[in-house]
Order: sequence, then C-alpha cells, then structure tokens
Amino acid sequence: MGIRSILAKPLAAWVAGKNKKWSSRPAETQQKLFNKLISKAAGTAFGRDHRFDQIKSYEDFKKQVPVRDYEDLKPYIERVTKGEQDVLWPGKPIYFCKTSGTTSGTKYIPISKDSISNHINSARDALLMYVHATGNAAFLDGKLIFLSGSPELNDISGIPLGRLSGIVNHHVPGYLRSNQVPDYQTNCIEDWETKVKTIADQTLPLDMTLISGIPSWVQMYFEILREKAGGKNIRDIFPNFSLFVYGGVNFEPYRSRFRDLIGKEIDSIETYPASEGFIAYQDCHPAEGLLLLLNSGIFYEFIPAEEYFNEHPTRLPVWEVKTGVNYAVVMNTNAGLWAYSIGDTVKFVSLNPYRIVVTGRIKHFTSAFGEHVIAEEVEAALREASVGDEVQVVEFSVAPQVRPLEGGLPYHEWFIEFSRMPNDPEQFRLRIDKELQQRNVYYKDLIQGNVLKPLVIRSVAKDAFVRYMKSEGKLGGQNKVPRLANDRQIADKLEAEVVQSWV
Repeated sequence: MGIRSILAKPLAAWVAGKNKKWSSRPAETQQKLFNKLISKAAGTAFGRDHRFDQIKSYEDFKKQVPVRDYEDLKPYIERVTKGEQDVLWPGKPIYFCKTSGTTSGTKYIPISKDSISNHINSARDALLMYVHATGNAAFLDGKLIFLSGSPELNDISGIPLGRLSGIVNHHVPGYLRSNQVPDYQTNCIEDWETKVKTIADQTLPLDMTLISGIPSWVQMYFEILREKAGGKNIRDIFPNFSLFVYGGVNFEPYRSRFRDLIGKEIDSIETYPASEGFIAYQDCHPAEGLLLLLNSGIFYEFIPAEEYFNEHPTRLPVWEVKTGVNYAVVMNTNAGLWAYSIGDTVKFVSLNPYRIVVTGRIKHFTSAFGEHVIAEEVEAALREASVGDEVQVVEFSVAPQVRPLEGGLPYHEWFIEFSRMPNDPEQFRLRIDKELQQRNVYYKDLIQGNVLKPLVIRSVAKDAFVRYMKSEGKLGGQNKVPRLANDRQIADKLEAEVVQSWV
C-alpha cells in the first residue's frame, strides 16, 4: 500500500464527517449561505440594481431578482469582460470559463476566488467519499487520467479564459500531479482524434488505475486502446484499473458496451459538475442519486419543469421541494450568478439527505405533438428494452418526423449507432415504444389515438455521431450529443448516415 492510499483514509473520514454535519441541517446550511451571498454582493453593480441592501428574506429576493438565463445576464457579464470591477461579485473573476451555448454562442461564465474551491474540492471529495464508503484507496497509488479539454488558457481583459476541464487541470493537487497522465503537451493538442490516439500511445505501457471523463469520449479512448493492443480487453491492458469517474450524461446507455470493452464490471463514481458550479456527486456506493452540495457556495432554487415557461413560475428553495417532481435548476453563486437558470432538470430521490438524479435539459425534449418526452424517459425506455438482449448502443438521438416522405402518420425517429445489434430489431423497436408509453402518458394517448404511429429506428453507420460532432466543431472535451430535439437540425444531418431502418 502506497503513501497516498494510506493518507487518504483519515482524510476521507474527515470529509464524510463534514458532509454528515451540514447535510443533517440542510435548511440552516442554505439559509446561512444565502445571507452570506446577499451581504457580500450588496455593493456590486448587480446588488445595487436589485436593492440587495433591502433583502431580508428569500421571499424578498424572489420579488427583486427575476430568473435569468445567459442572454438575460449577458449585459452584466460583458461589463466584466471589458475589465470593470465589482459588477456581479466583488472584484474581478480569477477565470472565465468558456462554454458553448445552443442559443447564445460562446458563453463566458465567471469563476471567482471564492468559487474555485467549489470546483476543485468537490471533485476531490467525490473520490474521498468513495474511499470512505468502500475502503478502496489503492487506485490513488497508480496512474490517473482525466480525459479533458486543453489546459491552455487565453486572456480577456487580464482574466485567464479557458474550458472548465482545462482550468481545473491547473489545480490538480500536487500529491496527484505526479501520477497524472497525459503530459501537458499532449493535453494541449486541439484535434480530439489526434489527442486521444496520442494519449493511448502514452498510457499503453502504464499502470492505469483511475480513468475519468465523459463516457462517449472514454469509450473512444478504450476502442483505440484495444485496436493498438491487438484486441485485448482493457482489464488485460490495465490489470489494476478499478475506478471509472464520469459526469455530464447518463451512463446507463453505455454500461453494456463498457463492460464488453473492459472485460469486467468495475466501480464507478458519478459526478455532476457544470461550468456554473459543481452541483452534486455520488456519496454512497451503491446508492441511487447524487448528494446535492448545499454548503459549497451555491444557493439553489428549483422551478417545476412544467411551469418553467410560465410568466410567473413557482420558485422553491431546497427545503420546499418534493421527491419525484421534475425541476429546473436555478443557481445563485459566489461567483456572481444570480437566479441563473443553467438549463438542466433534476428529480429528488431523497430528502434526507437531499439526493438528485439528472433528468435532462429544459430545452432538450421532443414535443411536436404536446407529449414533452424528456431524456430520463427515453434513456429508461432504451435501457429496459435492452435487458436480456445484449444490445449495445454507442450513441443515439431522437427527433420528431412530422411529415414523413413515405406518407402516413408522423412518428418519433430514433437515430441509433449500435456496437451490438438487437437479435430481433422489430421486437426491440416495439419494446422501446411500449416502455416509452408506460413512462409518458401523453405519448401513450397519441399512439393509442392514432395521432402518432410507433417510433421508427434508423441504424446509423459506425462513428456517425463522431462525424456529426466533428462537423459541428464539438468533438471531444465536455461536449455531448443532444439526446433529444424538438426540430430536425440533428436528424437531417444524420440521414446520410442511415444504413438500416425499422418502421
């Protein structure tokens, strides 16, 4: 046992004790944080504009600060990017996180001296909570890889600018830095395919024990490794690989393929990092849901998803939420984001402590006919339909087909890249449709009322989604394929990749 794994266990126990303390007093923890945020930002331009000095309660805050998305907050952010101080948070940000928006183009999310610890310590604590829960710390003595974007930073008005994963890379603790791969030069390679191939070359001879990244890009890395190693499983390439850390997307559609690539089941940790803040991580193993981080510089609000587009939607603090309800996430942070809608939706699966599952994106749904099918529903339908059939899905995306060229009723069109095809494709298609009807009553009514016909599957060529993401300039890093669309933008580009259809 190495020195890192020995020292990790008492530190893990300390983190677990700290988490138990604040999670047992959630309302008090969030209320104290709310008061601190309002007090500290009262003298900023935003605080003066919204009369923070008059806010005595959360109810006052709701009256004076409307929910905003990036476009609404952009005038303030532009002032910061031009060098103005004390706009959203005292002083200037220490970083701008550069991220892509679907409607806003490039977004610049501030990270402050106060908020950087949220991103760094939360990632550390996720690992330590795993150590505490399982007793397994041996992975800390081997080589670790965080498959991420480039750590190279640019500059805007004297403020370093980069992707979140690149920024965080500069803050990897020293005790892990010597174990981290790849080297800095490789990490700076911009072309994702070249980068992953170079990483595979570097890591093949190493004792990799922890691998972290978005599942779709880690899957690409594993496939390249197997090709370079003459078809060996990952467990044979890295015999001590024992922990996979991921976030950003639901892992279930990838699980079967990962098991096949690795050659065995391994432990995993799910995390929920966002450019705006590290929101939650898996604190129990095994357990459903991720622990919502209530003491980490973020005061949360939640809007019932079905009310999100109302003129005056309900806004709830964490102590008023219920389990089983789909909520849009709104954040107030110690980097100066106020009543900021990040576009994600979650459900609470526990209120003691507060644990969530990510259900999708508020603007990523299929609802051409009023059905409002969300990511949680399509992913669960696909997972259940695959049980017992050994189907392996690389990636998929769903869109409405309102005016079929072949005529007849409209339908949901599923573009799926398989690494292992279903034994009976037609039955597989019908199983997915049945499972989706069970999860969405509006979809069921449309099918049974002959408004829609059962879904259609288009099997696409190998690497179709890689080519699509590359054509959009979004290959690799933190970028993810949208699983659901309410238009045909993605579907129309994938049509050229179709090799088989089941209708």
